[in-house]
Amino acid sequence: MSDHHEDDKPINDAVEHKQKIEGYTNPSERKLPLPIRLIGYFLFGGIALMILFGLIGSLVLN
Repeated sequence: MSDHHEDDKPINDAVEHKQKIEGYTNPSERKLPLPIRLIGYFLFGGIALMILFGLIGSLVLN
C-alpha cells in the first residue's frame, strides 16, 4: 500500500508557499470547517423544506 503522507508533499515552492503562508489546505484535508458546513446544511435544508411545503400546499389548496 502507498503511504498517504507522500500526497501532502508540495510539488514546488509555490504550492509550499500556499500551504504554509496563505493557508492552502493539504490534499488530505477534504472537509470544510464546521461553521461553513452548518451554514450549508441550513441553507440547503431550508430550500428543501420550502420546496416540500410548497408542493404539499399546492396539492392541499387545489
